[in-house]
Amino acid sequence: LMKRFCSSSVSEDLGCRRGEFSRKHYGSVELLISSDADGAIQRAGRFRVENGSSDENTDCTPGTWHRTDVHLENPEYHTRWYFKYFLGKVHQNYIGTDAEKNPFFLSVVLSDQNNQRIPQYHSILWRKTGTQKICLPYSPTKTLSVKSILSAMSLDKFEKSPREIFHPEIQKDLLVLEEQEGSVNFKFGVLYAKDGQLTDDEMFSNETGSESFQRFLHLLGDTITLKGWSGYRGGLDTKNDTTGTCSIYTVFQGHEIMFHVSTMLPYSRENKQQVERKRHIGNDIVTIIFQEGEESSPVFKPSMIRSHFTHIFALVRYNKQNDSYRLKIFSEESVPLFGPPLPSPPVFTNHQEFRDFVLVKLINGEKATLETPTFSQKRQRTLDMLIRSLYQDMMPDLHKVNNMLNRRSFSDVLPESPKSTRKKEEARQAEFVRLGQALKLKTTVKGDTTANLATTTFCKKEPWESQSFCSNFPHEVVCADSWGQSLLVSTDAGILLIDDGQPSVQVFDKTLQVKQMNVLEALDLLVARTDKGKDSRLLVFRLSAVQKDIETKKMIRSKYDCRENKLERTKGCHLYAINTHHGSELRIVVAIRNKLLLVTKKYNPRNTSTSTSLLSSPESPVEEFQYIREICLSDPPVVMTLVDGPTGDSDNMICVAYRHQFDLVNESTGESYRLHHVETNRVNFVAAIDVYEDGEAGLLLCYNYVCQYRKVYPFSGGSPLVQPSAYDFHFSWNQVPYAVVCAFPYVLAFTTDSIEIRLVVNGNLVHTAVVPELQLVASRSDIYFKATAAVSGSSDSSSKEMSSKSSPQTPTAYEKPECPLSSLEGEVPCKNLYKIPLSNLVGRSIERPLKSPLAPKVITTTTSSGIASLPVTHSLSLPRMEIKEIASRTRKELLGLLDEPIPKTESAQKQKKVSRRQSDPKQGAVRSTSSDRIISSSFEGYSETRHLSTSSDPDTLANREESSPSSYPFQLISLYDEDIIDLK
Repeated sequence: LMKRFCSSSVSEDLGCRRGEFSRKHYGSVELLISSDADGAIQRAGRFRVENGSSDENTDCTPGTWHRTDVHLENPEYHTRWYFKYFLGKVHQNYIGTDAEKNPFFLSVVLSDQNNQRIPQYHSILWRKTGTQKICLPYSPTKTLSVKSILSAMSLDKFEKSPREIFHPEIQKDLLVLEEQEGSVNFKFGVLYAKDGQLTDDEMFSNETGSESFQRFLHLLGDTITLKGWSGYRGGLDTKNDTTGTCSIYTVFQGHEIMFHVSTMLPYSRENKQQVERKRHIGNDIVTIIFQEGEESSPVFKPSMIRSHFTHIFALVRYNKQNDSYRLKIFSEESVPLFGPPLPSPPVFTNHQEFRDFVLVKLINGEKATLETPTFSQKRQRTLDMLIRSLYQDMMPDLHKVNNMLNRRSFSDVLPESPKSTRKKEEARQAEFVRLGQALKLKTTVKGDTTANLATTTFCKKEPWESQSFCSNFPHEVVCADSWGQSLLVSTDAGILLIDDGQPSVQVFDKTLQVKQMNVLEALDLLVARTDKGKDSRLLVFRLSAVQKDIETKKMIRSKYDCRENKLERTKGCHLYAINTHHGSELRIVVAIRNKLLLVTKKYNPRNTSTSTSLLSSPESPVEEFQYIREICLSDPPVVMTLVDGPTGDSDNMICVAYRHQFDLVNESTGESYRLHHVETNRVNFVAAIDVYEDGEAGLLLCYNYVCQYRKVYPFSGGSPLVQPSAYDFHFSWNQVPYAVVCAFPYVLAFTTDSIEIRLVVNGNLVHTAVVPELQLVASRSDIYFKATAAVSGSSDSSSKEMSSKSSPQTPTAYEKPECPLSSLEGEVPCKNLYKIPLSNLVGRSIERPLKSPLAPKVITTTTSSGIASLPVTHSLSLPRMEIKEIASRTRKELLGLLDEPIPKTESAQKQKKVSRRQSDPKQGAVRSTSSDRIISSSFEGYSETRHLSTSSDPDTLANREESSPSSYPFQLISLYDEDIIDLK
């Protein structure tokens, strides 16, 4: 145990900075000018250019970079709430007008979190500015009113109070409003350009493409015949062949994609401008430019294309020498940042990986383009028109409805069972559910939803997946911090040192009640705040002394053994904060009611030898701390964060949150300046996280549902330059978090039952993991949390949510989910400790020259349990080595990676083992024959469903790059008994 926590798990720099936050990875804006063959300037435009590296002609070996984590941003399965949670289920809809006389609609449903036994309210507010979605906790003893829901959405004043709508047909109208968020299917242009072509007329006039272009098209998707095509057509003619006879089509992660290929669209010899081709490709938001020629040839520029509609161009060039693709992205200046960022260099030798990257990039790009003023203003006008029209249609009918029913407007939003026993109300609810289910089925059949995402239970290992750290942890956790690869935890039984697979070691007994702690390994310090109220104190310990007590098994320390470790003048403190970038000194700000006490300690590097450190330093480090000054505030701070200035000389700041505001306080002068004012009646402050973008300080201010980023400029003449900036941005959570953790490029919000994961750079949602009874334990380096042992499937893997359990004859407002097979009746689920390695979140980013190189943590444990992984309910009776051989062989066959022949004897032996497994269904057979297309198409992120009808193309799995066996565990489903086998 001592060896484990003596070795630092994460470098101090990585633990402080939590990765590299820089928007430069997403390109820079340039003025691009195009000219004709004579050199005359034709057009110019400002585009953000993503190139992955500073010089595209740099001789870089492709395939040597660490890949970027590729995620669809704001996936429809997480964002289309009305289709997912409301449609086909008993819910309530309200109509009203705000103080500015703008109509709005409110939809509320009581449901569980994907069959996780967590009842909660899902609420959608429909306004002309867009939709707002929040989750509210359910309490059987607390009445939730419509007014309280609207207040949580910052809507407190009404011109007309909300009234409930009882017409079942309202579901169809609200579904139309949700569809205004954007299409779930996409159409992308593909333009072929020969070497030396500089104008769009030349590019559109190419009748055919080269062999490399044809291979690229085959990589993108399948060639389909348009006449009689019944799938998504992307505006092409499927009856009379007026837009060509064939096209390229694919399905990617539930999204249908039709490509408008220039060489497949009708060609006219008389029309040099090829208007028919431009009519389709020129009206695509995203266009791929496949350019032939060497790297030294003239490079494509977006200004060469005359289109006011296309906002994103993806330039693809193929290199025959190393069989690789180079990618470059041009985005119109107004398009918000979107991921994934290009690797450095942006060269792909793995073709399937390149395809996945390009499709995700293009889908995210089109979604981001819809947020530009050009499209958002049109969408706002459309929403305003639809909502006003629906309001005018509904209001006359509402006056005819029984006044007794309308009294429910400010009563319970949705009771557990219908209170009214009248047959009329039961019949209305039954018709409401029946119509909603029919509408849901019709929408799914039309292909206007990514419903098949709900059944995707096989996916690659994500960076936020957790590892089991400590099973059956019986104590209540107060606070904790990581110490090397161990965890120092303050519990109701005292302070314990916990390590994976090791028995816990008690460091302090329960008389020492620690409410806040920091383990500073580089400084050989343990800082802790104890007790409550007037008896609160700040204690400092030398880590080496604590370590010696554990090694020598001395008497466990109590509260009375820590008198020499108390810092003076800290009595009665309720909060403290330390600077994350220690630099030349450690700064601690202690809050005692409305007073701030600044204490510093000069930086003294820890000796490498523990014995030497103990001999040269006293056991208590109290004498090394120095009191600097006292600062008075108007109110006691609720949240406090230290912000390092660029020079560290009279420009360090303290961010404090109290009342309805965030203020910046100058450490040197004590002057405070308003940073942000919260315009709501009730404020729940969550955190103020110091963020350093390219070395410049910024703050991520988190309160209620909002997360706001504010750039903090250096002090000028004693005052900070606190002013609106183009770098500022904000986004909203779906549920109010109690803690927010930054691990760039991600920001994670922890609630009582879920982890919401977004990207810091734009606030887009990436994933929501449902974790019942969740409690964040520590997050300074690795992220530790406590949850029940029954952590089931991911939030997007439950197919049960896609169909309502409510019967039209006996509709219910809330149905209890089925009990998992692994839990017994009446059994109280135990709680475990889980760990998300910080290196998985920030260490998998692109390798670029950083100011401080990342030092990924070495994970020694082999037991992995994802946040949302399926429980393994089947055990194999085969020997361990035989299982590993079968797993390796099966994975290679599924991914088409058998490039080298296996020796005959070994091959025959392995084939015999596989065949034996196939013939015995009781052993949970893993079949890998060509007929098992469900397996080869179910590895999300590795291969996608690209076959048409029942056919399957075996070449779609070619060119896969084998992953490390320890990097991506595969979950294979048996075709016989559907048992899950976790093969690593």
